Amino acid sequence: MEITLAPEDNVRLAHLCGPLDENIKQIETALEVNINRRGSTFNISGKLDNTRLAAQLIENFYSRAKKPIELEDVQLGLVEIDKLKPEDVVSTAMPVLMTRRGDLHGRTPRQVAYLQQIQDHDITFGIGPAGTGKTYLAVACAVDAMTRDRVKRIVLVRPAVEAGERLGFLPGDLNQKVDPYLRPLYDALYDLAGYDTVNKMFERGAIEVAPLAYMRGRTLNQSFIILDEAQNTTPEQMKMFLTRIGFGTKAVITGDVTQIDLQRHQKSGLVEAQKVLKDIKGIAMTHFLSGDVVRHPLVQKIVNAYEEYELQQKN
Repeated sequence: MEITLAPEDNVRLAHLCGPLDENIKQIETALEVNINRRGSTFNISGKLDNTRLAAQLIENFYSRAKKPIELEDVQLGLVEIDKLKPEDVVSTAMPVLMTRRGDLHGRTPRQVAYLQQIQDHDITFGIGPAGTGKTYLAVACAVDAMTRDRVKRIVLVRPAVEAGERLGFLPGDLNQKVDPYLRPLYDALYDLAGYDTVNKMFERGAIEVAPLAYMRGRTLNQSFIILDEAQNTTPEQMKMFLTRIGFGTKAVITGDVTQIDLQRHQKSGLVEAQKVLKDIKGIAMTHFLSGDVVRHPLVQKIVNAYEEYELQQKN
């Protein structure tokens, strides 16, 4: 397949291709095509469907190439292309979040539905493989709720397997002990709200770290609670967490049931909760698939490869 970009503009072509043609190489690797360029003409070879996608992506980015196209933009474009079609978008409108990232939105139909469910429900489960945006989008909704003054604090909870009685050997106070396990949540907060803003929120108690083992007996009102890595909760811990929710509070529970770190004889609270709570009105569940992975394009291929391998091992 051959396409010619018009009007020809060497500056826009340079922005599109990136330093040393790294953007074009990224498209080649992700879509398994070969791309040769001569001026503004691109010759694309490979499977027909993939060459069409590559052509569509190149044309889309050329129309936006008045400024440099970053490698991250290309990777996100590879995730979105041919996934988020107009008919997949909720008829009302895509949820708009007030965060530092003005371009933040659902990149796949399930991500759009997940954001809508968080806005419409007090308790939302996001279940699926790594890289599908479960935690990042939950943090984005928490920052949005705080910015709009709909909640008074954000509470981060993570049941790291070592975060109960086994923390004693780690140095520092409680926050410092659980800090390594909450790092993904911190990273998302810093990205979405800014380093200085997040630190000020910590100082005034607007963001709280609450290890799951220390949640018993509390009732959290006017809060946005995120329970991450919920596959590592026991059924008792999951029930205890869900009953902490007070008035004006939203809770998002995220996890990947294929990466359970509990001992073999222990049941996962997340697995059980799917069965127990499936028919309760007011609780939403989004099940992500490998097609929803929004990371480096190779991550989706890795997830698919492991799924195929595990299926073969069962057969």
